[in-house]
Amino acid sequence: MSITRRTQIALAGFVAAGIAAAVVVVPSLTDDTTDQKTVAAARDTDYGPEPEADSDLVTQADQIASMASGTISPDTMINRARTWLTANGGHQVPYSMQRVWKDGYRQDCSGFVSMALALGKPGLNTVGLASSASGVTKHLSSTSQLKKGDLLIDASTSDGDFRHVVIFEKWANSSHSSYWAYEQRGSHGTTHRTLSYGIGKDNYDPYRPLKLSGSSSGGGSSTPSTPSAAWPVLKSGSKGTDVRSAQQLLIARGYSIAADSSFGPATRAAVIRFQKAHGLSADGVIGPNTWSKLIVVVKYGTKGNAVKAAQNQLKIYGYSLAVDGSFGPATKSATLSFQKKYHLSADGVIGPNTWRTLLGTR
Repeated sequence: MSITRRTQIALAGFVAAGIAAAVVVVPSLTDDTTDQKTVAAARDTDYGPEPEADSDLVTQADQIASMASGTISPDTMINRARTWLTANGGHQVPYSMQRVWKDGYRQDCSGFVSMALALGKPGLNTVGLASSASGVTKHLSSTSQLKKGDLLIDASTSDGDFRHVVIFEKWANSSHSSYWAYEQRGSHGTTHRTLSYGIGKDNYDPYRPLKLSGSSSGGGSSTPSTPSAAWPVLKSGSKGTDVRSAQQLLIARGYSIAADSSFGPATRAAVIRFQKAHGLSADGVIGPNTWSKLIVVVKYGTKGNAVKAAQNQLKIYGYSLAVDGSFGPATKSATLSFQKKYHLSADGVIGPNTWRTLLGTR
């Protein structure tokens, strides 16, 4: 594994001092906001020098041709990524640049993405994922083109040895300033959270995996047909509009919690109580089975927190609505428009299929 001269010097200094430690070198802070943002990201993800192309831990060039053969849907890719959240006895797969998981894929960020895309084992590194020579991805001109299953990759070493890649799932807000993503990061393992890598000025660039089916057109989201959209998975630490909608649905079900968009202890306790009351596995995680019981069918004339949850979701797709908890003409019009766009039955009623598409697209 090759490392930069700066890292070699730093490591030599530690060895000379007789200190045996794992070292992650972080670039010095400067007055430049871009450098500060890069350093903050590096500290947050705790990633560093990864295996280089000639390492036994990286899929070799003569294997790449067969890696991208066949296609998978963006939803299949996301579902594959999601498996690592609980694959370790109900917990995340731990992070490692030197080990492979039970499925044969390297346990770092690019190994995780290789697994999600069903590429060859043990997986490419970030440089390989971003390289046009590998034939695995194509570079997108703008983050506005991001769709489910696309990648944000920092394959540059201009900021030190730090490289990283995350999987874009969906936009977290209507301004497209943050998004939900899956990533494999140091000290945390597999993570599902909101990020802003690549939104603004940093080393992250958007890429589209060529092996994804139904993802060749531009735009900010995929257009699934029922029932291809996948329910999001929310748990302790999750934040954003999906969490707020889940909280509002819990409130509609009679649970006294704040709809603050943050999945904290009170929300987890309410989820567990709800799961026990409905014969579900009481793990405090809102996954497909819990969503199916939690959603409330809302339609013209309905009022309350369940309507607020639906209105919050519709606003993410650009519909101008007041989140007032009243399903009036504007909400019905937005619902019909959304249903037509996503090939749902256009009846103006937000039932299971519409809820799943509202929550599982973007």
